[in-house]
Amino acid sequence: MYKIVGADGKIYGPASVEQLRQWLAEGRANAQTQTLAGGAPEWRPLGALPEFAGHFAPPGPPVIQPQPPGISVPGQLPKTNAFATAGLVFGILSFACCFKLLFGVLGLVFSLIALSQINRHPELYEGRALAIAGMVLSILSLLLFGALLMLALATGRFYFNWSFR
Repeated sequence: MYKIVGADGKIYGPASVEQLRQWLAEGRANAQTQTLAGGAPEWRPLGALPEFAGHFAPPGPPVIQPQPPGISVPGQLPKTNAFATAGLVFGILSFACCFKLLFGVLGLVFSLIALSQINRHPELYEGRALAIAGMVLSILSLLLFGALLMLALATGRFYFNWSFR
């Protein structure tokens, strides 16, 4: 014979095994229902009693699914955006190299892409300062290229000396 503690906190019973199985089928008891078996010294959950263990399906393993884009995983640090790094490198090259127009445009494009991605997914990416620095260097280089081009056109000294000797 068994006694149980109902959801209302009252003690019900004594009840037979068949009566408890009926209460389980009716939803009046579950695996967590506190039960005192006849002669037992302490109350235990109904699911812990061996005679009722077969009535409760073991919980299935958790389903592991990949995270959708834009959701960070706890403990995962944001990564520096590769476009931000490329934008900074091209911004620096636009000042140091002879292909100012090409490197300036590339630096500006990569920096703008990086800022867009960082703003869209701040939990995944960092590198805003790199992207801004690359953008500023690229813009300054393009402005310098434009000013030098205007100066060369205005003074008539617009020629290239392609000497390979």
